[in-house]
Amino acid sequence: MENNMLVQFKDLGAILVLAFSAVGSGWGAGIAGMAAIGAWKKNFAQNKTASFMLVVFVAAPLTQTVYGMIIMRQIMAIANKGQYLWSIGGLAGLAIGLSAFWQGKCAACACDAMGETDKGFGNYLVVLGMTETVALLVMAFTLMLLGIVGAA
Repeated sequence: MENNMLVQFKDLGAILVLAFSAVGSGWGAGIAGMAAIGAWKKNFAQNKTASFMLVVFVAAPLTQTVYGMIIMRQIMAIANKGQYLWSIGGLAGLAIGLSAFWQGKCAACACDAMGETDKGFGNYLVVLGMTETVALLVMAFTLMLLGIVGAA
């Protein structure tokens, strides 16, 4: 492949980490959002108060997009120096996006349980925090790796 052709793809790693993170966030929030709507519908049908706290569960997967953006900025800084980190961006974005997707599924279960019982909010947040931790660790380790690669 011509060097000119490679330059056209210098930002691919940065785009991949942000795109995969955002796709996971969108899926996760969408899944949790559908569960929240279903829980509210049940509450309204039973003339019970619908807890607005379910929005916290729906929003939980959105932070993974921010983690992807943080990594994206570091990858772009390195790419502008001539190192094109497609695999690091793609795989980190995939891991972060999957964390968001599974967090959304956990959040959907939390919406269902909280909508039914109106109890356990703190317990459900702990589980969402655990799935969030995967994305945080991926971000931290990726930034550490990028520091090593960027210094080389």
